[in-house]
Amino acid sequence: MNLYLLFSHSLTPEQIQDAQENWQIKNFIALPEELQSTWSNVPPLLSSLKTYLKDIFLWLEQAQKADKVLIQGDFGATYLMIQFARQRKLVPIYSTTTRKVIETVLPDGSIHTERLFVHQQFRIYEKI
Repeated sequence: MNLYLLFSHSLTPEQIQDAQENWQIKNFIALPEELQSTWSNVPPLLSSLKTYLKDIFLWLEQAQKADKVLIQGDFGATYLMIQFARQRKLVPIYSTTTRKVIETVLPDGSIHTERLFVHQQFRIYEKI
């Protein structure tokens, strides 16, 4: 089973282990560098994303029925890719996390905030 990666980060060791143990993933397939740049830098002023994402649609056509696709990113691009994945009988998923926020008051009164995201599980994008 393959997991196609449509998101802007690298998988953590916990995500890799989860995918292998709970989703039977054998192969992790990342976007090529130029398509990764496209996915990670969706222009906010485009009125439509279909043309902008066409090369990513073409890249994802190599996926086989029931392959998983980790889709996280720009809301509009994510929505389109979920639809595309479903049309191709792929399984769109996302990572759930626990968020930990650490706030430190600095000597000048300003507040420094750190956010830690800890992977919990992958979840299928559900239909209503």
